Amino acid sequence: MILEVTKKNIEEIQNSFLSTETVEKEFENNPFAKYLILKEKDQVLGYIYYSDIYDRIEINQFEIIEWERNHGLGDQLLKELIKKEEKDITLEVREDNLPAIHVYEKNGFQKKAIREGYYQGVNGILMERKK
Repeated sequence: MILEVTKKNIEEIQNSFLSTETVEKEFENNPFAKYLILKEKDQVLGYIYYSDIYDRIEINQFEIIEWERNHGLGDQLLKELIKKEEKDITLEVREDNLPAIHVYEKNGFQKKAIREGYYQGVNGILMERKK
């Protein structure tokens, strides 16, 4: 099940690898903050933290719990975000994160620019998906 987490239902993330304190802080510091979580049997298996900035979406963080990676959950969560928001989406990903790049490209994202050495010497790739 995929849910949007808000200040009103933040308890949905209790007992997960995503801390309630982190999410509360993001809601306080970022007026554009939104979270989509993927839950099965009361356990959060993944989330997308993003900013809904007027005419576009910026993915800030996207994570699937380690032992559930490469089972299609990230693809499922990303598809839900694309369907839900219907806006251009941008993100940045480490150049060496090939599984993530594959999921993004599979869902229509294109490489737009490189940030040299952005992640402690590893390049960052800026990607965009037009609605």
